[in-house]
Amino acid sequence: MSDDVIYEIENLRLSFPDMAHKPLFGAAPRIEILKGIDMRIARGDVVGIVGGSGSGKSTLGRAMIRLLEPDSGSIRFNGQDITHLEETALRPMRRRFQMIFQDPMSSLNPRQTVGSIIAGPLKLQGFDRVSARVDQALDHVGLPRRFRSRYPHELSGGQRQRVGIARAIATEPDFILADEIVSGLDVSSQAQVLNLLEQLVRELGLTLAFISHDLSVIRRLCQRTMVLYRGEVVEYRDTRALFEAPEAEYTRELLDAIPLPDLEQVWA
Repeated sequence: MSDDVIYEIENLRLSFPDMAHKPLFGAAPRIEILKGIDMRIARGDVVGIVGGSGSGKSTLGRAMIRLLEPDSGSIRFNGQDITHLEETALRPMRRRFQMIFQDPMSSLNPRQTVGSIIAGPLKLQGFDRVSARVDQALDHVGLPRRFRSRYPHELSGGQRQRVGIARAIATEPDFILADEIVSGLDVSSQAQVLNLLEQLVRELGLTLAFISHDLSVIRRLCQRTMVLYRGEVVEYRDTRALFEAPEAEYTRELLDAIPLPDLEQVWA
């Protein structure tokens, strides 16, 4: 891990209102989802964030790119504190951190063509040469330029996810958050998307946080891995070391519960 830290998170806490137990009068009680998260990500790192359902991994990801505002603690991106920035101040920064969503069918506007979908963030951020940048993004993700005129429903699941990746890289971000982006794909499409991400990390120098419940994917892709349990970090260290000798009982339970094939052979 280099000393060039792109994300520095300290004692991050975030809660949601418990509407199921809201009294007739007064505010709803709060449910704490993230409980004092500490995390550092160096430029060029590929970091995995894993945990079971309800562990807080997706909530952490959304807080990192400020789709959610934390209750307390701090988030520093490229040295700037973004913990409680207003959206007007965040908007110019959003080109620097992007997100690839789990379900491309719900995250891609079905009424827009592929070209319009990729061009949207570029226009919003005031980029020039938008058409050329759309073509370049399609080239990067291995989609023909003629796909510009197609609609999401005309594409396969793997192709739609490539469009989501193209949209994310089009603004030349420093950081990308990928949230369960291969969980809905078949094994062959998963392999292709993971190969693509590895290629883009090398070629574009991306820093990537990859949220997944699939430890096989994490082992394949990530240099460092954070394990979350009920909103707390139980381990955060080198992925190979974590898989070979897990320190936390919860990590051992995760590894024991999920078969881990030799991905170098299966996905070669």
